[in-house]
Amino acid sequence: MTTIPATRLNQLVARWQTVQGALTQGTDQETYVRLSREFAELDPIVVTINALRKAEQERGELKAMIDDPASDAEMSALAEEEHAALENQIETLERELKVLLLPKDSADEKSAILEVRAGTGGEEAALFAGDLFRMYQRYADKQGWKVNIISSSESATGGYKEIIASVTGKGVFARLKFESGVHRVQRVPATEAQGRIHTSAATVAVLPEAEEVDIKIDEKDLRIDVFRASGPGGQSVNTTDSAVRITHLPSGIVVSQQDEKSQHKNKAKAMKILRARLYDFERAKLDAVRSENRRSQIGSGDRSQRIRTYNFPQGRVTDHRIGLTLHQLYLVLEGEALDELIDVLIAEHQTAQLAAMQEEGHG
Repeated sequence: MTTIPATRLNQLVARWQTVQGALTQGTDQETYVRLSREFAELDPIVVTINALRKAEQERGELKAMIDDPASDAEMSALAEEEHAALENQIETLERELKVLLLPKDSADEKSAILEVRAGTGGEEAALFAGDLFRMYQRYADKQGWKVNIISSSESATGGYKEIIASVTGKGVFARLKFESGVHRVQRVPATEAQGRIHTSAATVAVLPEAEEVDIKIDEKDLRIDVFRASGPGGQSVNTTDSAVRITHLPSGIVVSQQDEKSQHKNKAKAMKILRARLYDFERAKLDAVRSENRRSQIGSGDRSQRIRTYNFPQGRVTDHRIGLTLHQLYLVLEGEALDELIDVLIAEHQTAQLAAMQEEGHG
């Protein structure tokens, strides 16, 4: 029998039946949405529980046939084969069930704020930041997500010193959260006459987009400064004080916004970024407390950690956290092969979570 207590599995099946019944009864819109969400979470769990129980029952029947002295040799041999196959199937189903029952990250279903900044390497780093942002744009398109640029600061050659966007859709944060960190590029810059390979870097931050219900911001904790927006080279973009800088005094987080001509719109965009950064800040504090005794994360989500190298001369991408190299650099940058990295990162994270839970169980 599975290592998950039968009482726990029975409770899950019973709850699934209750929710299913409540959904057919007809209820108010808010309750219906909440129950539908719960049903969508429970359904794959119950399907797996049923498959596991069926496989365990078949295994019991085969074992009885194998142990029965009246069974002929040929039947016993067939039963032995089927029994071995069922053992593997049960092992797989048990792992699937454990993964389904892992504690969910409450932010996984949320949309995200994506921030890409040029790091060391001057213009080449800014061009690489642009390449990374376009990779995420293409990936988002393939997922059916929407990307809206909130603010950007372009470099002289068409790259980005910094670009911030909101990525809206279902499960955005779950897929993109392991992208936070330092991305490094090795290539010959277009401006390099000697054909020497340069190394430069860009940092990526992926923050769950926070709703007002997630994070309450007290007006008295904010200092809001308005100033005149300036464009490249210091020329004035407009003649009114439309740019906004918001300082959250308790945390020291500062957000500036000047892309819009209206002060009101700049303030709204700055508040959206501030809310996401504060939510991320609070989550990081909680994670630090939880991870004090164990590290079950892929890296730590630390923005200063080098996570991936994109090597153009060799056409490869290496993710240093999982030791995975793909010789599909251009497919990754097109957003086509990014899933191959993300899927392994998620699987690795789940394995670490399962191992940590087993340790806690034995501790």
